[in-house]
Amino acid sequence: MQYSEYLKKIKTLLKNNDAKLIAHYYVDEIVQRLAEDTNGFVSDSLEMARYGSKQKESSLIVAGVKFMGETAKILNPDKKIRMIDIEATCSLDTGCDFENFQDFCTKNPDREVVVYANTSAKVKSIADWVVTSSMAVSLVEHLTALGKKLIWAPDKYLGNYILDQTGADMLLWDGSCIVHEEYKTIELKNMLKRYPDSDVLVHPESPRSIIQIADVVGSTTKLIEASKTSKKKYIIVATEKGIFYQMKKFSPNKIFLEAPTAGEGADCKSCGRCPWMNLNNANKLLDVFNSNKNEIQISQDIIAKAKRPIDRMVNFQANNIINKAS
Repeated sequence: MQYSEYLKKIKTLLKNNDAKLIAHYYVDEIVQRLAEDTNGFVSDSLEMARYGSKQKESSLIVAGVKFMGETAKILNPDKKIRMIDIEATCSLDTGCDFENFQDFCTKNPDREVVVYANTSAKVKSIADWVVTSSMAVSLVEHLTALGKKLIWAPDKYLGNYILDQTGADMLLWDGSCIVHEEYKTIELKNMLKRYPDSDVLVHPESPRSIIQIADVVGSTTKLIEASKTSKKKYIIVATEKGIFYQMKKFSPNKIFLEAPTAGEGADCKSCGRCPWMNLNNANKLLDVFNSNKNEIQISQDIIAKAKRPIDRMVNFQANNIINKAS
């Protein structure tokens, strides 16, 4: 099917169901384009959820992974939240089982609990704070200055990055992203020899040795901004390749390269793909309202408990921006 046909059908689908399409930077380029061309939204996970709360539509379609749909539901409890594919999950989410994590927290009662956005609603419900990669360092710096001891979950690589930046007293949960964990240091150094006129942009879910090579480390939004302002011809990117759509849109004359995820002799040199993000496609989007199975369901109790640490994050972020501006 041609893109114009998808667009026509999706516009009708959204109108008939009083819905908006919101998509993450990592999903398929066509799905991102459909969100943009139907007056929807493409962004990181928190901004997706916050955008949804400002819309008059009664339903949101989330192109991303399940924790993003859950966050959208927490911030929009009166709206119907549907996933393009309800089986689209995240290794950080599934690697932080609620019961085991609750037990871990119970054994360390003197510590405040800080969890990454890439966690389930139930895990968020027992946290003191929820953070995104864009503000994790500043929040931990703030809590450390107050003398707080912390628990961090689930990403150990992002946790190590925060520790390196802050020196916090922080216990790390042993979780990782299956995409970012696979970037290879020696191969990245070899790539830089082949492309010396390069900037290396790295998401902090990557191993410390990859972060140490980076010119810019940051959230998806920060990496997109860095790709715009870079003066280099080549941009080497260590995060899910779905982000290339936005980067190329803003910088069509630059050449974007995937950071290597495999060593010498491997069949795939750059295999940085999230298998769950790639479950989101235009054909599934056409069928999203034909099944009740893809609607996010969360109890009111969990919504109320999970919203508290998210609200604390949003308030901290807003105050931090005001303080920097003053």
